[in-house]
Amino acid sequence: MNNTPALTTNDLLEKLSSQCDALRGLLASATQELQDLNRRLRQIIQQLHKNIEVRDTAFAQDFNNYCCHLRQELDKQDATWAVLRTQARTYKPADWSADLILPAKGVNSRAKTLSRTCDEFITAYDIFAHTYKGFTAVKLNVWLLTACQNDFFSLTGKILFLAREIARHTEQKRGNYVAG
Repeated sequence: MNNTPALTTNDLLEKLSSQCDALRGLLASATQELQDLNRRLRQIIQQLHKNIEVRDTAFAQDFNNYCCHLRQELDKQDATWAVLRTQARTYKPADWSADLILPAKGVNSRAKTLSRTCDEFITAYDIFAHTYKGFTAVKLNVWLLTACQNDFFSLTGKILFLAREIARHTEQKRGNYVAG
């Protein structure tokens, strides 16, 4: 039996908004760090191509640590979102009243922003994967980065779907109160 008190629809919308912002922040910082790692990898490849001694000896360890840290953070977010999505599914469409239109639209807007941030992460991942292609000088945990990228994409899609559904349910109620 779950001892967690049930959230009201308004409280749930506030929690969804704050969690969207937290996940977006995680993705934005992960994107920035991945872009930096890609820049470092390009320099290493250039040095190897020119037969120059590689100066960035910490790259492999930094990259593998980045992947492990990203996986841990994603697992925390995934668990939180599983609880929130389960909580949202306990409400029937009738529970999403018209007075929740603005908070629901706010969640939907945050989910769209999160989706764009996820797209930026995927783009950074694709650029890194292209740079990494054929690089065999050091063993990197690229498989872990690929798994994280896929999981971020999947989680973001679920969040976006949930936000759209809630916004749709509240918008349907609006018709009863708005003339013309």
